[in-house]
Amino acid sequence: MKGFHLISSEVLNFDEIKHILQQNLKLKLSTEAVERIQKCRNYLDHKISHSKDSIYGVNTGFGSLYKKSIPNKDLHQLQINLVKSHACGAGEEVPPVIVKLMLLLKIQSLAYGYSGVQLQLVERLIDMFNHEILPVVYEQGSLGASGDLVPLAHLSLPLLHLGEVNYHDEKKAASEVNQSLNWEPINLKAKEGLALLNGTQFISAYGIWCLIQSYRLDQLADMIGALSLDAFDCRIEPFHPLIHKIRPQKGQIKTAKSIMELLEGSEIINKGHKQVQDPYSFRCIPQVHGATKDAIHYVYEIFHLEINGVTDNPNIFPDEDQIISGGNFHAQPLAMALDFLCIAMAEMGNISERRTYQLLSGSRGLPEFLVAHPGLNSGLMIPQYVAASIVSQSKQLCTPASVDSIVSSNGQEDHVSMGANAATKALRVIENTFTILAIELICATQALEFRKPLKTSPHLENFIDNFRNCVSFIEEDRVLHQDIHDSVNFLKSCKI
Repeated sequence: MKGFHLISSEVLNFDEIKHILQQNLKLKLSTEAVERIQKCRNYLDHKISHSKDSIYGVNTGFGSLYKKSIPNKDLHQLQINLVKSHACGAGEEVPPVIVKLMLLLKIQSLAYGYSGVQLQLVERLIDMFNHEILPVVYEQGSLGASGDLVPLAHLSLPLLHLGEVNYHDEKKAASEVNQSLNWEPINLKAKEGLALLNGTQFISAYGIWCLIQSYRLDQLADMIGALSLDAFDCRIEPFHPLIHKIRPQKGQIKTAKSIMELLEGSEIINKGHKQVQDPYSFRCIPQVHGATKDAIHYVYEIFHLEINGVTDNPNIFPDEDQIISGGNFHAQPLAMALDFLCIAMAEMGNISERRTYQLLSGSRGLPEFLVAHPGLNSGLMIPQYVAASIVSQSKQLCTPASVDSIVSSNGQEDHVSMGANAATKALRVIENTFTILAIELICATQALEFRKPLKTSPHLENFIDNFRNCVSFIEEDRVLHQDIHDSVNFLKSCKI
């Protein structure tokens, strides 16, 4: 259906998610998904009414309170209490686009029909997504095991007319927005609060958003690296396919090919060079950028599987007449992958800053700090300091979260992934990398002005022309904060 994405048991892929976000598509449940949700709920209701067995989180307490039996008359209140008690997040608010992704991924997971929720609950989540009613969720609080309990509790509060939401660019009480749409609170049934709170949708949403940005940064890093190659008057030979054929790392081969294509038709790269070799930050772009490409691909594979899985607990299997308590909510695969992504993106920033440093050195016919009259003008001296500071922070953020664990719930939850911390720091590294590359872009385009009348490739000249609409050539010292800010915005929005 035009303008809609159909939620079904079909695989949800990366391109579809980008399309949903970019085109602002609405969600709609497929007939199959409706049937699966209803079948699972009917099975659970029948099980509760015809069995005296203890079912974790359905008629028992949670965590180390699993030994406490709950009478049937209190099962509704048990789920409400769960959501309320777990909504104790701290720190900064999660960006709205990531909250929207959390809703999408939670809807997808519940729609597989293994969670035992009401159809009405899933439809309300879809209504929230379609109306862009985005709950206020906080960054801190999840251990990344037992699911993202705290942030998912905040995501769920508006179902009960509790908490706050961002709606029409304003923060409002969820109850106020719900009442304006004549929405009644969802009457949570047995297991539903647990189905909402168990799951890895907070970490997964961060991971998907980081991947979207990582793919963009990967392309931009090659483009900006190619600009710097010409700006520093480098040789093209290190990118020759024969070099990479005998060390066939996939990302390396792809990067070398990309650089060759980006510099096709460059007057500078083809004019001949005095130096025999270039510094590693230029010569080894295929090896370093390529390793990041391979890491991004690995992380993508992990998250692709995750977002097409069911990560709450217990899981309900109507066809097999089984309700099984397991540990699919444990986010160790995601935590380790996000730590790897941090390293990969930090290294992309690291080598970018080294190229910036070389461009400012006064070597190869370029003026010191890329300004016509150095001394009177400091030129681009200090943006390199900024890049170095940010690179250092990114390195510090590469300390792995996934190797940490702190016992919780009186020892019942005795090993946790810390995947949420891996997720939030990965986003910080992504944002840092945009800024580092933005500074390199300013320096590379500035340096290329001193190579005129020689030009780089037609493709890169067009890229520079677009950039000049945002950041002009630096004739003499000026306040550069806005230039860096504008350069970052250009990288986040330009066509590549």
